[in-house]
Amino acid sequence: MFDKIKQLKELRDQAKQMKEMLSQESVVGEGGSGKVTIVMDGNQEVLSASVDPSLFQTESKEKLEQYIREATNDAIKKVQRVMAQKMQSMPGFNLPGM
Repeated sequence: MFDKIKQLKELRDQAKQMKEMLSQESVVGEGGSGKVTIVMDGNQEVLSASVDPSLFQTESKEKLEQYIREATNDAIKKVQRVMAQKMQSMPGFNLPGM
């Protein structure tokens, strides 16, 4: 019983350490050929978003929304790759099914 509690505490400590490590990472997701960018940290928090002002005159609302989705999804995929790399590099960070 105490071993399970100890393992749970160790896992919680590792998760906290991982979250801290990931907060130091950042990725840039792009949409609309780089005219829309989303900067996201390793914990999938959006740090900034940028839209090229020329898009407001030349693109429809639907196209601009598509570019925002593309940039956000691109950033999420990049963060997931960073997360996987960080998890593999942490000794003893073993989650079942990963």
